[in-house]
Amino acid sequence: MTAAAPSDAATACLAVLEAALDDATPPMLPAGHAADLDEALRALARRHGAAAVPLLERLAGAAPDKEQRRAARRALYRLEQAGQRPARAAPASPVRPVVAREAEHAVRAWLSGIDGSGSRAAWILFEGGLGGGLRLCSLILNDEAGIMDAAGGPIARKRLEAELRGLRESQKLPWVEVDGGRACALVGQALALHERIGTVPPPEFARWRKSFSGSSTVSSLSGSSTVSSFSGSSSAGAQKWPPHSPSGGQPSHGGQPSRGQLPASDVDPLVLERSASLLELAELGGWFLDPGRVATEALALLQARESRLVVSDQVKAEREAAIIDGVIEAHVPAAARSRWAGRLREMADIFGMTGRADEAALARTVATALADADRSAATVPFVRALAARGLEMAAEVALGRARLDEVSRAPSRRTRS
Repeated sequence: MTAAAPSDAATACLAVLEAALDDATPPMLPAGHAADLDEALRALARRHGAAAVPLLERLAGAAPDKEQRRAARRALYRLEQAGQRPARAAPASPVRPVVAREAEHAVRAWLSGIDGSGSRAAWILFEGGLGGGLRLCSLILNDEAGIMDAAGGPIARKRLEAELRGLRESQKLPWVEVDGGRACALVGQALALHERIGTVPPPEFARWRKSFSGSSTVSSLSGSSTVSSFSGSSSAGAQKWPPHSPSGGQPSHGGQPSRGQLPASDVDPLVLERSASLLELAELGGWFLDPGRVATEALALLQARESRLVVSDQVKAEREAAIIDGVIEAHVPAAARSRWAGRLREMADIFGMTGRADEAALARTVATALADADRSAATVPFVRALAARGLEMAAEVALGRARLDEVSRAPSRRTRS
């Protein structure tokens, strides 16, 4: 049985289609009924088979008439069912890794007060990374030596809360929660300090370095710092902490203006006169010049006190004042002034966060005075008290009443057992 001859309209349409088999654009088909177009497309498929597929695909995708596009898609379907057009594979959905990895970022952070060696602790809680979850990085930072110690690792939220409760219950140095960006910036400053002085962080920090690679040396310290406060234990010497319990750290460098710093012209002489009282605070009980550096001057002080020469109290006081002047001149140069100013600014922030506005204002006043290069450090009572206390500690060592390693203010890394 032979197929019925196509209509005149279908024949004309078929001729246009066959002429366009090798064209890159869909042909302009003559106007007609949908049945005529369908008949022409069936005839095209019978005559040319798979060779008609490219033309039909162009029609299905770009023919100007909606009915033409539908007819072309039906013709393609028929060819596919006849095995003359390869079946189209469904677009593959992206393969997701079994373990998702999101960018690691600091979500919470805590800073301790600063001890007499210029050290403080930082706890920084990271979230994300391979497999997600939380990691607690515990660091000891020092403003003369950089990163002194590193510890930590994965931590569950319940254990973190237990650690924080332990801080609140057992520590005396202030602890405050701060913005994670601010804590990361302090770590960035410590890393930059290592580069300047030609040292490297302890090996334990290597696994944490990439966590700070995108944050810090250019980060601002203007992050919000508020919320909770904790405390940490102190002793006459440098503090010692278990691996997951913090201690001293990295203040902002003295050359940088700090939040709330007064202009040098606004330093109140009456407020500055009582600046030595800061050292009576429990948090600053370990602040004094390193006894090891003033040992020679301490011996001179002991000799002056033990001299058999009969001199007035005024002369004795003048001799001691002259020794303190010499200590300040020799051991409180511009760099040391900058460090002490930075420590005071950081402690002023902590005092402010813990509701001690008077102590915060006094600490900022002394920091501003130390940052004023035109003001002699020997005229600042706070500095004179630092020197006097350091001399007294050195004298205790000379008399055998104290061990130098117990009262040293020199930065030292914690010995691991």
